[in-house]
Amino acid sequence: MSSTLFGFSGDFDVIVIGGGPAGATTAALLAERGHRVLVLDRERFPRYHIGESLIPGVMVPMEELGLVERMEAKGFERKYGGTLVWGNNEVPWNFSFTTGGRIPYAFHTRRADLDTMILDRARELGAFVVEEATVKGPVEENGRVVGVRYAVGGLDGVQEARASLVIDASGQARVLGRKYSEITWNEQLRNVAVWTYFDNCHRLPGDEWSNILIEGTRDGWFWGIPIDKGVFSVGYVTRSDVASKSDQSLKELFASELETTSKLKDLLRDATPAAGYRTARDWSYTNDRFHGDGWVLVGDAAAFVDPLFSTGVALATLAGSTLSKIVDKILRNPQIEEKALDRYSTAYRNFFDDIRTFVEGFYDRSKTKGFYFDLAQQINDPDKKNDAQVDFVKLISGLSGRAGGLFDLSLDDLIENVGDVEDVKDPSAAGN
Repeated sequence: MSSTLFGFSGDFDVIVIGGGPAGATTAALLAERGHRVLVLDRERFPRYHIGESLIPGVMVPMEELGLVERMEAKGFERKYGGTLVWGNNEVPWNFSFTTGGRIPYAFHTRRADLDTMILDRARELGAFVVEEATVKGPVEENGRVVGVRYAVGGLDGVQEARASLVIDASGQARVLGRKYSEITWNEQLRNVAVWTYFDNCHRLPGDEWSNILIEGTRDGWFWGIPIDKGVFSVGYVTRSDVASKSDQSLKELFASELETTSKLKDLLRDATPAAGYRTARDWSYTNDRFHGDGWVLVGDAAAFVDPLFSTGVALATLAGSTLSKIVDKILRNPQIEEKALDRYSTAYRNFFDDIRTFVEGFYDRSKTKGFYFDLAQQINDPDKKNDAQVDFVKLISGLSGRAGGLFDLSLDDLIENVGDVEDVKDPSAAGN
């Protein structure tokens, strides 16, 4: 059964559920390679999303997408490092991305702007995007996912689209993950976050001007992100059990804990509230399976770790970039699908587990910064080829060795015996 969308008919090579950074990156790079890609997102862009501070790892797929100049032109503020009030004596200390390698900065962004930019780029490169499209479930044949059923806001009925592969990039909705995989919560990172925005904020001094501020408190920690002009995103994170036992609401807990800070409270001394409060709970998890027959997970739909070091968008887009290359090879060489997706899953888990393990260790605020540097070295560089501080910055930048293993994943050995590969079919012939 072919899909019919506003006068457009035909099956697709790939269907992507979700138009956020993971889905849009994957879709854009597949479309650029000549594949017919359908993106379905349940919302209308631009839409609000938390996660405004990026890390240098995200710049790699942004360069691939040709978006770095657009990010600059949009006025996203460059982020060169971080300032922390963290450790056994909580003395402020800094890190600079220049210590960690070839990419010395990332950006702070408004995610509505960034996510729209990436999704628009997918359109430009040829992906067909349908917004306000709610996926109702997969279409299966003989145990294989061959498409999806979905409803579009304002239209009657449920439509169906088919493809060679369906990618779940639906974030924490986990449209396919909920059906085909169990989830493992990270018990050490069962947290709750409450956040809001302030205007007329002061900045950190000198070279710290655009740093993200991370400040620990007795039972949790705050982030302070300078988004633009005098606006800060400010959030408080604590364990879910601590919040549940408190006689204060999350808003009240935010206010009382803010009074115990030093750096952050000073930056907000003349600030005024600029938005309401938002919350999120228990977000650190991993799916037991990242792929199956005809489907694969990417981004937050696959796994998500505590936002302590702002790794979410980098993980999502790096994985999306890698997956686009793998799916391109699979579409041209269907025989390698299972082994290729196994390799993707292993590399993705390795990179993710490095970050998760480090975050778990970093949450022990009884240690010194030297301990945190050494922990990063144990994870990222056990042979101690680099200074421990370099390994620390590489890891929290998303540019560690494991990240390279994900981004540069090779499938040459899987396809060398497949034989001559035909070019992808002419788009005008899709569905025939």
